[in-house]
Amino acid sequence: MLVIVVENAPPRLRGRLAVWLLEIRAGVYVGNVSQKTREMIWSHIQDLIDDGNALMVWNAPGEQGFDFATLGANRRIPVDLDGVRLVSFLPQEEKKCEP
Repeated sequence: MLVIVVENAPPRLRGRLAVWLLEIRAGVYVGNVSQKTREMIWSHIQDLIDDGNALMVWNAPGEQGFDFATLGANRRIPVDLDGVRLVSFLPQEEKKCEP
């Protein structure tokens, strides 16, 4: 199983993803593809994401049963803790008020 979530993705990328996967909600794509196809899809995302961001989750052997990759600006970043992938949050940017 493969799940991809994109935000602020250009239409050409969304159209490309719809060729291989089913868009079950705006920006959420699912499918069952081989590792080679998954890597090719991620390569297309890297080339076409522009200023957007993406998350890809797939089945993988191991403690959690899945693995994931992220791309683009986001407050959530993957962290490896003793072989387990977790998500950490970057601190929020403080808004500066000008007098």
